[in-house]
Amino acid sequence: MNTILEPEQIVYLRAQVGEEHCFTDDERLTQYGQDETEDLVYKPTIVLRPANAQEVSAILKYCQAHQIPVTPRGAGTGLSGGALPVYGGVCLSMERFNKIIEIDERNLQATVEPGVINEVFQEAVKEKGLFYPPDPASKGSCFLGGNLAHSSGGPKAVKYGTTRDYVLNMELVLPTGEIIWTGANVLKYSTGYNLTHLLIGSEGTLGIITKIVFRLIPLPTYNLVLLVPFFSAARACEAVSAVFRAGITPSGMEFMERDAIDWVMKFETDLNVSVKPEVQAHLLIEVDGNDLDLLYKDCEKISEVVQQFDCDEILFADTADQKNMLWKMRRKVAEAVKSNSVYKEEDTVVPRAELPALLEGVKRIGKKYGFKSVCYGHAGDGNLHVNIIKGDLPDAIWENELPKGIAEIFELCVQLGGTISGEHGIGLVQQPYIGIAIDAKRLELMRGIKTLFDPNGILNPGKIFGGGR
Repeated sequence: MNTILEPEQIVYLRAQVGEEHCFTDDERLTQYGQDETEDLVYKPTIVLRPANAQEVSAILKYCQAHQIPVTPRGAGTGLSGGALPVYGGVCLSMERFNKIIEIDERNLQATVEPGVINEVFQEAVKEKGLFYPPDPASKGSCFLGGNLAHSSGGPKAVKYGTTRDYVLNMELVLPTGEIIWTGANVLKYSTGYNLTHLLIGSEGTLGIITKIVFRLIPLPTYNLVLLVPFFSAARACEAVSAVFRAGITPSGMEFMERDAIDWVMKFETDLNVSVKPEVQAHLLIEVDGNDLDLLYKDCEKISEVVQQFDCDEILFADTADQKNMLWKMRRKVAEAVKSNSVYKEEDTVVPRAELPALLEGVKRIGKKYGFKSVCYGHAGDGNLHVNIIKGDLPDAIWENELPKGIAEIFELCVQLGGTISGEHGIGLVQQPYIGIAIDAKRLELMRGIKTLFDPNGILNPGKIFGGGR
């Protein structure tokens, strides 16, 4: 691939989007050369901000003909390096694709562009009494296109599913420049291979999404929130599957161990939550629905279950401000960890009943390799975010020994019936470990699909599989 663009190539590409939407200055290249993944920076040669599918098509046709690498970029909130232009070339920013085209109240559907912010879309459909549940921690800034690229989840996934469960159809520009629709705007689809689902989670390696058709559901009328403190983190994890076995499906069930809570309380000084010294973890549990009496009964049942697992007094949030404060505490954990230390975040996921074994294994492996971890995440669906803290760990151990510890964590996930990423994707930083979760034949099939879509390997090269493809 041509990682250095000739002057005439820059002139051509600039002409496709206009002078004001093309950047080649070092400040912008640095800005677009990073996301939220650690402290990594890979500067592109040029940044282009197209406004429609036709401009994207012209750019991709040209780059395909000249074998110029193209890295699609949403809001830059990713945690696996999926938007890093590791081969230089073109950074294709989707930020101008920011329109909600239609909210179809008759069919409970919406057509949007991929640069719409998740929370903006949620609020727009909420005004019409509708609900789009996927709500990543970065929902206030992340783009819907990026959510599709990683099949993002969030707290509501435990009851409502991930992004994948709400996409009906999409307009896609192929790496060779053709523009297609991947499916149909219907709830059932049995017409050949489902290209829509294939594209979700493909991390921008198979095509550029330019329109999305979502299905929506009616907005629940009520929600109730509980904060449950536990004297043992392991017992908190044990309580998770017990709640489900009791017949309750919460709309959110989040785990935070003690260090996560302490760090976020220091980071967000306006949080007014009292935590006893002996408390080692919390579960944040939400239920929602349309019958308030039934929700109160669910909360009573949850209280009965968790009290069997060595918990302290349960905090019941009975005002909107209290609910928002508790959810803010959970959503700010990642920022709090990042502000404290250099770190690596691993996105582990196992069947929910295996959470205690996963947490115990993470701590055991940490002791073996000398690293500290701060764990939190979507306990209801077995998705534990493991933040490995550098602290005063020597650089040599951090660079040479830590990957061995990460590999052991991922091997444990697979042994427990899980995998190495639940919602962050493989991207750049997890690709050395993909063979732990996916066998050689499956990888061969995936590479074959990539080659079929992108014969010259220009689109988001260096992601998932490594190398140019």
